[in-house]
Amino acid sequence: MQALSPEQYARLRALAEAWTHHHLKAAKALPQFNPRLVADALCFQPLRDAEHGDLLLGALVTPLSLALAGLPASAGLPAPAAGSRLRIALPSGHYDLEAFHVDADHWCWRRVLLDDLSDLPGREAASRLAQQLMERVMAPDEAR
Repeated sequence: MQALSPEQYARLRALAEAWTHHHLKAAKALPQFNPRLVADALCFQPLRDAEHGDLLLGALVTPLSLALAGLPASAGLPAPAAGSRLRIALPSGHYDLEAFHVDADHWCWRRVLLDDLSDLPGREAASRLAQQLMERVMAPDEAR
């Protein structure tokens, strides 16, 4: 697996920080809010998609949810319209992701897979869950 560049890691960190800055206050009012978790972009890896080019694919964990997330491997591409869809082919099958605008400057494609992480005991458990997610989506369907 190819390592991410420092610029790519910085973009992922900025995405998580933008989520915290713009959504944490409202998230705290929701019943599924988990105060033991923070927004984090985990287990991202480069992915070459025949139709959409080079992407970074991984897990976006927030105190509310776990999502399969993707963003262009290179910065500077214009954000798609909110609600736009991207269909990607992974070894485990096809996944439809929706454009999610975190704020005016940060966006990603995402598919929320778990919308209640209130039972997770902390960040280590969230990290393990993200690793399991990526192992499953990157494994051929017949291997599961």
